[in-house]
Amino acid sequence: MTAVPSTLLAMTSGSRIGIVGAGVAGLACAKVLSQAGFPVEIFDRAPDVGGVWSATRRYPGLRSQNSKHTDHFSDHPMPEDYPRWPDGQQMQAYLAGYAQKFGLTGHLRLRTEVVAADPVDSGWLLEIRDEMGVHRSTCDHLIVANGVYSDPVMPNLPGAAAFRAAGGQLCHVSQFHDAELARDRSVVVVGYGKSACDVAEAVSHLADETSVIARRLTWKLPRKFGFGTDYERLLLTRAGEAHFPSRFGHRAERLLDRLALREANLDLLQERVTRKLRLRELGLVPEGSLADMATSSAALATEGFYDQVEAGRIAVHRDAEIVELIGGQHGPAVRLSDGTLKLAEIVVCATGYRQEVPFLTPFVRRSLTDEAGDFRLYRHILPVEVPNLSFAGYNSSNISALSAEVGAHWIAGLLTGAFVPPVAELMNNDIDERLAWSRARSNGVHAHGASVIPFSLGNIDEMLDDLGTPLSLSARLGQWVRPVRPATYRTVLRNRNAAPAPTPVAVVEG
Repeated sequence: MTAVPSTLLAMTSGSRIGIVGAGVAGLACAKVLSQAGFPVEIFDRAPDVGGVWSATRRYPGLRSQNSKHTDHFSDHPMPEDYPRWPDGQQMQAYLAGYAQKFGLTGHLRLRTEVVAADPVDSGWLLEIRDEMGVHRSTCDHLIVANGVYSDPVMPNLPGAAAFRAAGGQLCHVSQFHDAELARDRSVVVVGYGKSACDVAEAVSHLADETSVIARRLTWKLPRKFGFGTDYERLLLTRAGEAHFPSRFGHRAERLLDRLALREANLDLLQERVTRKLRLRELGLVPEGSLADMATSSAALATEGFYDQVEAGRIAVHRDAEIVELIGGQHGPAVRLSDGTLKLAEIVVCATGYRQEVPFLTPFVRRSLTDEAGDFRLYRHILPVEVPNLSFAGYNSSNISALSAEVGAHWIAGLLTGAFVPPVAELMNNDIDERLAWSRARSNGVHAHGASVIPFSLGNIDEMLDDLGTPLSLSARLGQWVRPVRPATYRTVLRNRNAAPAPTPVAVVEG
């Protein structure tokens, strides 16, 4: 069994923390660690904070999947005048307000990319590129908060050169920022995830023709589907989580199984969703069961998407792929796997992201992942074999801000010595078991081990239990029937900040 190659040493208040990424997770870490007395420096290549919400990556139709009541930090609620589901610009403004409120703007180094990070005896040597050129910097502990949605994946489509020569535009959804570009043009969107449906619905009001090419249909939930049930009541309550078989099989799950309620409830819900979204009439019922949606992501149905399909403004080509981009005298087009030929002046690829850390050395990257490319991180945060390194936001969650905030406190506990992780052998065993279970339940589709969906509350419980500050029993009981409210965690997390940091201790692993 592998062991940590060197001593894991708790940091002192003067230890410098470098954070790569100024999205939700990076900002949460900067706030929590700076309040714990650490000097922090946050690097981001974008000109603004926000990560996926940055203006440089915001596509038309981008909107929060959660309501403003659940998608915020415990001590920084959304503005009262925000709509229930904030759009991308409002989400970015909220995060900019968070940075301003907690004094993080002076620690930000925007338009600054970390191009290389090398481990050295004293921590990390960073090579950074900004508007002035390439420089070097150092830190004692490095936090990777670049996000699991930061490196766009573009399919390798034959004929791209001829397609572009004929006037066709080809881009990833994160590079498509202006819906007006689609006015009176034919648009093809590749994919069927949230971003694909969001952008297709947004441009369908302007485009001459909008087509969605879906290799595989997936289940999506409407915001509300009757009988007092909505998206958040299913996925952001403990009762909702209990309907999906977890790794440990808690008592509530076993009770649902004994009463034969789990499968029955999901079957009823699946039928309700099918009727609410008119999936049978539209020929868009996915294969498999509704429970499959929780393998690595749980998508909210884009408001108005199925209305536009019904109206003929969006055509969904299910079980199809683009096999060729075509140019020539008749203009840009695409050929599908079923032989269909479609005019396509704009092709937007909503084809996902890679989970990579390209700025780390190849040796370090190999130490972070297994043969399948899945990240080996204890609690989705701590690499066992690489000292002075942690990850933030790699517990991709249905309640990302709260998950990131609790994860930041976990890192702070680790660095101050308030929390001592298990020995290397036990951490490796836990990682092995978690990845094996996650791969089996999702057929390997689990964001390279960087997703906790649909067990967002369970993941938060684990981190708080590690820190010795669990949520109160009364609060947990309330979450069985009411969607999580981040403010519920404010007292627990504030008490952690108020507690004096213990004397740093050295802990030898392995």
